[in-house]
Amino acid sequence: MATGGAAPQRGTAAAAAANLRRRKTAGGASGAAGGASGTMLQFYTDDAPGLKISPNVVLVMSIGFIAFVAILHVMGKLYFVRKE
Repeated sequence: MATGGAAPQRGTAAAAAANLRRRKTAGGASGAAGGASGTMLQFYTDDAPGLKISPNVVLVMSIGFIAFVAILHVMGKLYFVRKE
């Protein structure tokens, strides 16, 4: 049995509560939820470095890339048929 300041046994409700308290205090100072630094939200702010591309441009570029790959496939098939 745990006496005095000893840690509670594993698997008990007291151990789970102690573990939860330990996690809360350890992550509190530098925690992942402690502000905008270190989160995905910094990529979507106006102050984020890099290119500013609208979602429509990304959509058009994606469709264009898919069409380009499809055309290359068709050209490859035609070239292979003519070679034989």
